[in-house]
Amino acid sequence: MASNPEPLIKHIYTADPSAHVFNNKLYIYPSHDRETSIPFNDNGDQYDMTDYHVFSLDTPGGPVTDHGVVLTASDIPWVYKQLWAPDAAAKNGLYYLYFPARDHEGIFRIGVAVGEKPEGPFVPRPEPIAGSYSIDPAAFVDEDGSAYLYFGGIWGGQLQCWSKSNGEWEFDASKTGPQEPSGEGVRALYPRVARLREDMLEIEGEVCELQIVDGEGRPLAADDHERRFFEAAWMHKYNGTYYFSWSTGDTHYLVYATGESPLGPFTYRGRILEPVLGWTTHHSIAEFQGKWWLFYHDCELSGGVDHLRSVKMREIVYDAEGNIKLAE
Repeated sequence: MASNPEPLIKHIYTADPSAHVFNNKLYIYPSHDRETSIPFNDNGDQYDMTDYHVFSLDTPGGPVTDHGVVLTASDIPWVYKQLWAPDAAAKNGLYYLYFPARDHEGIFRIGVAVGEKPEGPFVPRPEPIAGSYSIDPAAFVDEDGSAYLYFGGIWGGQLQCWSKSNGEWEFDASKTGPQEPSGEGVRALYPRVARLREDMLEIEGEVCELQIVDGEGRPLAADDHERRFFEAAWMHKYNGTYYFSWSTGDTHYLVYATGESPLGPFTYRGRILEPVLGWTTHHSIAEFQGKWWLFYHDCELSGGVDHLRSVKMREIVYDAEGNIKLAE
């Protein structure tokens, strides 16, 4: 595919694509951008999404099927607004759609809905996952059947609002908005990870910080905006190595780190994608028909309108050392 491919979907605006192969078909679970009069701001209020579609492809470059709306905000009792970036997983013969949204107190939580087919429809649980918070859930089912949920996003995603007190994660509303730790010797905020229960519906045990370090084992610095975690967690596995990737947000890179366990620690390795048109990007990585693919979004189709984005797909390759490169 071209170095700047055409959008996969043009009849609606889509973003934050989570791609998975189920039943030998590629499924994409994106957020659904829509027109809004809300002005751009660093809290992300302009991303005022209200439903999810599911899309599928039988082959790379082939036609894309829109399976229609599979879940709406009005279906979910606990949701107030903003159905942001989702993800999906398969286990136990069922399919699980994980999604973030603001609850009626304005706090982002993560919910789950269950379907009998990868294209939905999905029936939501009436309450968010206990102990969940922030945004951008990414579900990973390992080869042994163990399942994990990664999440977190700073600024509008509220990750900076959460800290541990007396062994419990607590929310501090005074830290909402575009802020994060800063200063010499201050480490960046870590994304979160938790094991999922066997039924995939709740967290098992504690929500933990996922440590990301540099090549010398030092935590990434809070002021290292070209590498530190901002949002868009994703986990995949290649040749026995775990690859954790994310967006750097205000510097607009997609980057990755590797580790020997899905619970970390992860060592920073490099960039996957340089900045695209739009404030930030959000991605996934999946193997499909013998090749590896990067899914992301930009704003070219909308002429640069930040909250009207479109999903794209590019091939990636791995070199002998396991480094990720964009295919030529």
